[in-house]
Amino acid sequence: QSGFLGRSRLLFWEVGWSREKRWAELFDQLDLNKDGRIDVNELRSGLTAWGISEVDEIVRVSDTNHDGQLDFEEFTQYLRMHEKELRLMFRSLDRNNDGHIDVGEIQLSLRSLGVNVSTEQASRILQSIDRDGTMTIDWNEWRDHFLFNPLHNMEDIAHYWKHSLMLDIGEQLTVPDEFSEKERRSGVVWRQLVAGAMAGAVSRTGTAPLDRLKWIFQQVRGSSGMSLFGGLRGMVQEGGLRSLWRGNGINVLKIAPESAIKFMAYEQIKWLIRGSKEGGSLRVQERFIAGSLAGATAQTIIYPMEVLKTRLTLRKTGQYSGMADCAKQILCKEGVRTFYKGYVPNTLGIIPYAGIDLAVYETLKNAWLQRYCMDSADPGVLVLLGCGTVSSTCGQLASYPLALIRTRMQAQASADGTPQLSMVGQFKHIVSHEGVPGLYRGIAPNFLKVIPAVSISYVVYEHMKKALGVGS
Repeated sequence: QSGFLGRSRLLFWEVGWSREKRWAELFDQLDLNKDGRIDVNELRSGLTAWGISEVDEIVRVSDTNHDGQLDFEEFTQYLRMHEKELRLMFRSLDRNNDGHIDVGEIQLSLRSLGVNVSTEQASRILQSIDRDGTMTIDWNEWRDHFLFNPLHNMEDIAHYWKHSLMLDIGEQLTVPDEFSEKERRSGVVWRQLVAGAMAGAVSRTGTAPLDRLKWIFQQVRGSSGMSLFGGLRGMVQEGGLRSLWRGNGINVLKIAPESAIKFMAYEQIKWLIRGSKEGGSLRVQERFIAGSLAGATAQTIIYPMEVLKTRLTLRKTGQYSGMADCAKQILCKEGVRTFYKGYVPNTLGIIPYAGIDLAVYETLKNAWLQRYCMDSADPGVLVLLGCGTVSSTCGQLASYPLALIRTRMQAQASADGTPQLSMVGQFKHIVSHEGVPGLYRGIAPNFLKVIPAVSISYVVYEHMKKALGVGS
C-alpha cells in the first residue's frame, strides 16, 4: 500500500510539475519584453495570434492587484482556476465517462440547454477541437482549445459554439438568428435586438449620404449621367450639408419595429413549419422560407414608412416640414393607397435577394469550414462578416432592378399629372428609354456603402453587446 501511495504521490508531483512547466512556457511566450509581467498589450498581441479576442475579460478576472499587468503568480492562479472549470465542463459533456467526448454527447449537451444542432454541425464543432483525427475530444484537446477563452459554464460554451450575430447594414436581414428557450426567458433576445438596432442606426446614419445619392441616381431619367461627386455637390448646393442626411430620421426610426416584427413573425412561422418536429432544428431551406415570409410580413406592416422614407429622402428644400407633414400631404392629395405604392416589386424582391443571399452565404461559410475546420469551431466574426458582405452584394445584384422600380413607383406623385406606371409599365419604360443598364442605375453608391456600413455596424454592435451584457 505504501508503494502504491508513493507511486501516486510521484505521479501527482510529475503531473503538477509538467503543468507548471507548461504554464511557465506559456508565460514566457506572452511576456514579450521579458520583464516578468504580462501587460494588456502583450496579452492582446499573443492571444490575437491564437485567434482569441476576450483579452479584457481575462485581465479583469486574473489581475488580483488591479495594476493592469499579470505576474507569474496571477497568471498561474487564473490558469489553475480556469482548468478546474474546464474539467467540470468536460465531465458534464462526457456522458459515458470514457474520457472522450463524441458527436452524440455534444448534441445531447446542447439539446439540454435548448440549442438544437444537426449531426453535421456537431461534427464540425468536434473536428475544430480534435487535433489527432480520432473524431473524439480528449481532456488535453479540450483544455488546450479553451484555456484562454474565459468561458465559465456550459451555457457559455453553447454561446461560443452558436456565435450569434445580428448585424444591420441597411439591407434586408434574410434569416433572423436562432435563440434557445432559456435565452428568450433571460432577455438575451431583446438585448441582442437592441444591440443590433443601435448598430444599424449608427451605421445607417454614417452611410446616409451614399444612401441618399443612390435614391437620387435611381430617379435620374434618360441617358444623361451623373458622377458620384457631382451628385454629392448637387445635394449640398441645393440644401446645404444637412441635406445629405434627408430621410435618415425615418430610416433609423423604422429599424426597431421592423426588427421586432420580423423576429416575432419568424418565431411563429418557424413553429408552424416545425409542426410535429417539436424541438427539432430547421433545415436551411426551411429557415429560408421562414425568414422570407417573416421579412414579407414585417415589410407589409411597416411599408407606409418605406414610402415616407422615399418621399422625405427625395424632397426639395421646404417641400415638407417633417415626417408628419409629409404623411398628411400624401394622405390629403393622393389617398391611402399611395402608402403602398411599389409594394408588389418590393415583396417580389425579397425572394431573389433572400434566396441568393442565403445560398451564397452558406456556400462561402461551408467552404471556409471545410478548408479550415481544424482551426476554429465557427468561422469567426470577421469571416462571417466577409461571407455576409459578399452574399449581400450578390443578392442585391439579383434584386436591384425590382428595388429601382419600387423606388420610382413610391416617388411618383399622383397629384402632379404625370402618368402612373405599373410595375410592368415601369420596367418597359426603363428598358426602352435607358436600356438594360438603366435597371442598375444607382448601384455604384449602393456598393460603396457596404464596407463602411459593415465596419461601423460591427464596431457599434460589439460595444453595445458589452454594454448590455450580451456574451459573444
